[in-house]
Amino acid sequence: MPGLKHVVHRFLSNQGDTMKYLCLICAEKVMEQMSEADAAKHYEEYMEFTESIRESGHFVGCNRLVPAADAITVRVRQGKVSTTDGPFAETKEQLGGYYVIEASDLNEAIQVASRIPGARLGCVEVRPIAEDSRTLRALGLESETPA
Repeated sequence: MPGLKHVVHRFLSNQGDTMKYLCLICAEKVMEQMSEADAAKHYEEYMEFTESIRESGHFVGCNRLVPAADAITVRVRQGKVSTTDGPFAETKEQLGGYYVIEASDLNEAIQVASRIPGARLGCVEVRPIAEDSRTLRALGLESETPA
């Protein structure tokens, strides 16, 4: 198991002139709400997609989230913490998972995201990840990158 410094260094190391993008997968139906046969097929599609982006060098990380019903929303107002069961907003679609990918530009990131199986059942939001020095410094990550 790699140490945190190794993971941070891998996350921050640029391979050429690539940028990192977060691909947020949203759908009306998550794995737990699918029939066993449909879920098995969807898991297989994700295994194939993930393997393909590992091989192409686009893969940085990913994970699946449990259903939104298991979420807790935390808010702090005037120093007081409050929690609400469920997602932060009532919508039909829910966040089902994400990929962090590396791509040369937004167009390439969109091409990769369009192959995510969940895009056929819902949508995938593609968002650049901020890696400017001010952000990295605030997160305590800037010192991990070689000069």
